[in-house]
Amino acid sequence: MAEAVGLQLEGRPVTLTRRASLNALQSLLDYAAKMAVGLVVTPFLVHGLGRALYGVWEILNQLASYISPADGRPSSALRLVVANQQADPNVAAKRRAVGAALVVWLCFFPLIVVIAAGLVWLAPTIAKVTPDERGTVRIAAALLGGSFLLQTLGAVPEAVLRGMNLGFKRMGLQASLDIVAGLLMAAAVALGFGLAGLGLAQILTALATGACFWVLVRRYVPWFRAARPTRPEVRALAGMSVWIALGEVVAKLLLASDVVILGAVLTPAIVTTYVLTRYASRTALGILQFTVSAAMPGLAGVIGQRDFDRAAQLRRELLTLTWVFAAAVGSTILVWNRSFLSLWVGGNLYAGLWPNLLIVLLAAQTAIIRTDAYFIDASLLPRQRVIYGAVATAVSIAAALLLTPLWGIAGLCLALLLGRSTQAVAYPLVVARALERPRRLPWTAVARPAAAMGLLFAAAAVLGDRLLVRHWVAWAPLVVLTFAATGALALGGLERDDRRKVLQRCRDLARGIRG
Repeated sequence: MAEAVGLQLEGRPVTLTRRASLNALQSLLDYAAKMAVGLVVTPFLVHGLGRALYGVWEILNQLASYISPADGRPSSALRLVVANQQADPNVAAKRRAVGAALVVWLCFFPLIVVIAAGLVWLAPTIAKVTPDERGTVRIAAALLGGSFLLQTLGAVPEAVLRGMNLGFKRMGLQASLDIVAGLLMAAAVALGFGLAGLGLAQILTALATGACFWVLVRRYVPWFRAARPTRPEVRALAGMSVWIALGEVVAKLLLASDVVILGAVLTPAIVTTYVLTRYASRTALGILQFTVSAAMPGLAGVIGQRDFDRAAQLRRELLTLTWVFAAAVGSTILVWNRSFLSLWVGGNLYAGLWPNLLIVLLAAQTAIIRTDAYFIDASLLPRQRVIYGAVATAVSIAAALLLTPLWGIAGLCLALLLGRSTQAVAYPLVVARALERPRRLPWTAVARPAAAMGLLFAAAAVLGDRLLVRHWVAWAPLVVLTFAATGALALGGLERDDRRKVLQRCRDLARGIRG
């Protein structure tokens, strides 16, 4: 990944590796800020709102996330088109693509309003609140819906910035906005504004984010503006947008239905226990997601040039890195999550050994699936991802409705693991076809890493159920030591050639960040 691609940074050409390194650094910085804000603000919200009302807030957030596919996802389609054609000198075509994205968004705007209104009306019923709380819950849901509409202010310029592989240019901006959002949320609870105040905080954050991204992209992408698209261009982008939107619907039902199902089948209080127990796994998954996605614009360019041999090699390296990260982080979480929750919000909110283990397995499975999903999208084949995702969603929801009443959080996790297994099998076959590789599952290559991860997770789960640290000063260094030890063991589970490539890629990324 040492090819120059035309961008200059402080007099030096920026290679794909350096761009990926800078994008990853930017994403990690932003995510670290978001994580730090969450660590500080979440206990404040739990204690300020109460266990039940905090569960309602989480349900409302997940319901609001269902609005996002309603805009047709033109910004996502635009990002993929720009990334796939970033080396194309035809500036006019790129401007028409921006115009086409805006046209598609306008066409979907009435649907956004209708779906948002429906979710606002149903929110109190789904959250199982008392009659006195219905008005407040609807106001909060309406404000969250409004914040989504405002987020679209920044979606188009952000898509262009990321598509041009310049995501690192927003270094520190999103982190600052996350800190502001955390302060606004804390102030809303402290002043007694409750759920409605939290919704208003989201509105103000969305306004600031949209304005900042419009200014940023005009500075770093000189060609950025909208031009009148042709009808074929609108149809082409709309067709891709529809499949991406359908994929978003599937993803929301598959990845963001767990909280709603728990709240509807059981209680909002159980939702709070589940959300807090999975906090560490979800945070780690986010770190990996942002890091891998940082490399996607460059990889889309490689696929767009039909350099499939190189793309296949990069996919293997990314999957290997993903596996090592998931094994090391997952094992660390299994050992120390109980202690973390006891120190953070109280041990009574820990869900137990089996839910903790199943949540970590879900995170590891999702991380591997998402890596192949990025390659499918980079190959401009969202239709295949949507079809298999829909099958996984149907299996997951059906199984969740059956198993959750029987086994609670553990039943929900088992259902999701079962449903997503269809993606774990199907996605590698889709990627193989896109990269013109033989369409077969690499069972032999998978067996050794899977066995190593299973042994690590089993030992870590048993150990974590027996260990309880009562002070942050002891907990933090033990986490670092555990991560280092399990990372070394995970590397030992790889073939020698894969281990060498992982270490070399890490060195390349470090050099890319240092410059």
